[in-house]
Amino acid sequence: MNGYLVLILGLIILLGTHSVRIVADGWRSAMIGRTGILGWKALIGLVSLLGFGLLVWGFGLARAEPVVLWAAPVWARHVVALLMLPALVLLVAAYIPGNRIKSAIGHPMVAGVNIWALAHLLTNGRLAGLLLFGSFLVWAVFSFSAARRRDRAAGVTYPAGPLSRTVIAIVIGIALWAAFIMKLHVLLIGVQPFG
Repeated sequence: MNGYLVLILGLIILLGTHSVRIVADGWRSAMIGRTGILGWKALIGLVSLLGFGLLVWGFGLARAEPVVLWAAPVWARHVVALLMLPALVLLVAAYIPGNRIKSAIGHPMVAGVNIWALAHLLTNGRLAGLLLFGSFLVWAVFSFSAARRRDRAAGVTYPAGPLSRTVIAIVIGIALWAAFIMKLHVLLIGVQPFG
């Protein structure tokens, strides 16, 4: 099985399901009307899981047959480690209601994916990395832009809650970043950030 084809199929399915609101918001609304919000989320969740499974499998297969496009400089690892700190703080901020990061950015998870993908492109000079992180970067740029446009059109704002919620998001983000640097990245991904 060609790992690159499996990876591309996984990316199409995963990012496609997460792009429906960007390219077909009317159809999405009609489907939610027919299935209900829980039915829609269940359907999107199942399809996303399939895409994610194919993506992981395909990336693993492609890593076994690497196509090197460029050699990443050693300093890039340090830049990635630094960029991952705000990426993980943004990710955490997406799930803590009423924090000032979400109030300022609106969609911190997608902003975090932007940083994550860009950072990882710096150290992945292989075709599989370019496909994976490049696809996520392109998707995140369009997704963030579309979400901000929707917010402006609907007059949506995100309230800034107490400073304590923002501090909690930052502290958890830093702790998650430290855990990934020290152990989680190598356990989950098989790559030592500074190895």
